[in-house]
Amino acid sequence: MLSIRVVAPLTMLLLSGCVVGPDHKAPEIALPGKFAEAGKTSNGDVSQVAWWTAFNDSRLNGYVNQGIGQNLDILQAMERINSAQASVTVAGAGALPSLDISAANTTTGTRSDPGSFSRSTVTAGTADASWFLDLFGLYRRSKEGALASLDAAYASEDVARLSFLSQVVAAYIDVRYYQERIAIARRNLDSRRETLNLTKLQLDAGAASRLDVVQSEGLVNSTIAEIPGLETSFRGAAHRVATLLAMPASSLVPELLKGARQPVARFNTKAGIPADLIRNRPDIRAAERQLASAVAEIGVAEAQLYPAITLGGSISPRYSAVTGLDVRSLTWSFGPQLSLPIFDGGRLRGNVKIAESSARGRYLAWKQTVLNAVEEVENALAAVSRDSRTVSSLQATVKSYEEALQLGTASYRDGASSLLDVLDAQRQVSTAQSNLAAAVRQMAQDYVSLNVAVGGGYAFGKTDAKVASVVVKK
Repeated sequence: MLSIRVVAPLTMLLLSGCVVGPDHKAPEIALPGKFAEAGKTSNGDVSQVAWWTAFNDSRLNGYVNQGIGQNLDILQAMERINSAQASVTVAGAGALPSLDISAANTTTGTRSDPGSFSRSTVTAGTADASWFLDLFGLYRRSKEGALASLDAAYASEDVARLSFLSQVVAAYIDVRYYQERIAIARRNLDSRRETLNLTKLQLDAGAASRLDVVQSEGLVNSTIAEIPGLETSFRGAAHRVATLLAMPASSLVPELLKGARQPVARFNTKAGIPADLIRNRPDIRAAERQLASAVAEIGVAEAQLYPAITLGGSISPRYSAVTGLDVRSLTWSFGPQLSLPIFDGGRLRGNVKIAESSARGRYLAWKQTVLNAVEEVENALAAVSRDSRTVSSLQATVKSYEEALQLGTASYRDGASSLLDVLDAQRQVSTAQSNLAAAVRQMAQDYVSLNVAVGGGYAFGKTDAKVASVVVKK
């Protein structure tokens, strides 16, 4: 028999245990000191920056404020947080003592001879208690993984908020773009109808041919045919805005039909440095937390290779009352239960290898997420820095073609030029105006892409934003 001097230290050693498996360390990646398309100034924490207000559009601001609280993707992400919080409790519950109590009461009666009746009542109960000694950190690692998954759920909500901002602002930009295109088409239609009327007058005066009239009519009809498609696109963009705000598709059409100018950002965005993305991009934080959860799963798998000890006991009181006799009894038991994996065909070690491979895959996914984010910022910077030059050139082009149309129309009235010169000038004006509207739209969309790429604005109006910090290898 072991002496108390030997048993006591051995018991304390077993109870203290050790947590197996690797501890998660913040992943590292080599990043450049600055973006190739930007300066060195850091943008710091941009999660609260309301970058969409740069468009100076009160209606857009209202839609963003409204949608942040009722967008269905965001609400679903919040429910996933609730689920992850409950999973933390479940993950750690196995390491805590458990107690189950049950009770039963049974009454039976017997009639033998006439006038003879006996009755018995049995009352019994059982209390079962157990405590799994988490010697190797099975449940501690499990809870550690659940906490990391909870952090990932918080980051995923931020991803949903950032995605909503991107989609609703982009859809609103499309709404105003198609309205501008419709307005251009209608102005061109008025101009071409005037040319058609002028050509008919010239025909009556013998200064034009029937061919001139037919060509002018064709240009009028082609312009009319263009408008329905633009109206359809406008309504599709308006429906998209409403859906993002968790409203029926047609809810905002009457309000948006009132029209407004195309959005143009009134201030620039500072992209900062690549290292800022580790903190500011919620998808990167989600990937890092998923990696942490995968690393914890290695410990869970390794802990199952070791013995498991469970302390258990039960108490079962029993009371039996028979006619003329009472019987009381009490049964109890207590003792440890040892489970030792010996032969399992390699299943448990296979689970460890699976968990290790999953963690390596999560690291690669995190690294890919970081590099994709850097690429998105570089692409957006390259576009934003050049958009204004395109818009300026197209504005000058529109002005030149409009002047050419005025001169050509006046010359046609005087009979000094042909109708084809006027029609060509009208086509050039229409094309230049459409290209300018598209360039303004693209400039606004690129501004949105840059702010989303740097992770801006997702925590706007949010008081419990959680931002994880990750060490970056410079």
